[in-house]
Amino acid sequence: MHLSARLAAAGAALVLTALTATACAPATSGGAAGGDSRTGTLRVWLFREVGNAPKEKVVRQAVADFTAAHKGVKVTVDYIPVDTRAQRVKAAFNDPSGAPDVIEYGNTDTAGYVADGGLADVTEEFDAWPEAKDTDATAKQGVTVAGKVYGAPLFVGARALYYRTDLFKELHLQPPATQDEMAAAARKIRAAHPDLYGLAVGGAYTYGALPFLWSAGGALATEKGGAYTAALTTPAARKGIAAYTGLFGDDNCPAAKCAGMNGNDTVTAFAAGRAGMAIGGDFNHRAVEAGKVKGKYAVVPLPGRKKGEIAPAFAGGNNIGVLRSTSHRTLAVDLMKRLAGKEAQRGLFDAMGFLPTFTDVRAAAARRQPYVKPFVDTLDAGAEFVPVTPGWATVDASLVLPTMYQQIISGRKSVDAAADEAARAMDGAFRK
Repeated sequence: MHLSARLAAAGAALVLTALTATACAPATSGGAAGGDSRTGTLRVWLFREVGNAPKEKVVRQAVADFTAAHKGVKVTVDYIPVDTRAQRVKAAFNDPSGAPDVIEYGNTDTAGYVADGGLADVTEEFDAWPEAKDTDATAKQGVTVAGKVYGAPLFVGARALYYRTDLFKELHLQPPATQDEMAAAARKIRAAHPDLYGLAVGGAYTYGALPFLWSAGGALATEKGGAYTAALTTPAARKGIAAYTGLFGDDNCPAAKCAGMNGNDTVTAFAAGRAGMAIGGDFNHRAVEAGKVKGKYAVVPLPGRKKGEIAPAFAGGNNIGVLRSTSHRTLAVDLMKRLAGKEAQRGLFDAMGFLPTFTDVRAAAARRQPYVKPFVDTLDAGAEFVPVTPGWATVDASLVLPTMYQQIISGRKSVDAAADEAARAMDGAFRK
């Protein structure tokens, strides 16, 4: 999920510690499907943000609209801490009597929660929902498992390239149009200002590294018959891995300092004026604006390998789903639609900066707030997602990809050897 990313979006402090946002789906016994009462009280669990009041205001309006349409029905909303969500969700799946009817969850949690039997299949209702036709395809992928829909996308996040306009002007640089131009600009900045990173990169910054793999034509895994196999050992994937790890060195971002950095660290370095460029998300905008580089930076899509190409970004974000154990199926689905609908997403963008998942709402948001445009352009160019399998939670929690990158950056292993080892670890997680 894009959990950290969401936190960053919500608060000004960069978020997402490397966007290891794949919540670890708890092992559960699964809950039996509930009923379809049209009266009573619905319970909702949403994530508590840093600075939660604006989100609460938007949610209150959505709930008011829902209760106005369903006389006599009540709704209670609890805002739960992100860092303890796994325990709360596990308990909910195992004990329907204490479970909510509707929950917010990270998009990389979907497959695990479906495997646990916790989420309701809402494919029929989603397909019949008029607003759903404008849902971004990648965002929809984040609620889809084996062709079935298990929720409604709430917001999406993407990364682009932040760069220092003052340094680019001083050094007569143009915004990079290719990854080679970006690397050359980084070296030039570092040479002119040895106290700065040219392009801040991190060995633990998985979602900053993956665009290089994807833009080289590589993939994390391939799927056949519902089963996933790691794809890190293909020539294209290795080329992308090498492109990212090649950015570490004394001429840009020294391995001794940068190998352990995550996404939070790299954007913090940029915001503090210690880097000429950084790969950051739309959700990092407020943190950068609050830093020393305010008024001295701009953002462009992260370039691909060729001019005119945009490197595919990871489309993180959160969803709203209905628990399979709910005894208010029809009401819960309607509340899901209101909490994740166009009106609510407009409100959440204005209140929290969360990027809408509806393409028309997102385009309108970009017109109102120009800083959003590079991220919208990135998503429109085609974003990517992680393998939709419960095994991804294990891959993420085991730090398989950061370990691979750090082994290469440190010189302990070659690209081929590190990729082979990571692929074996991924295949083991997928088989489980």
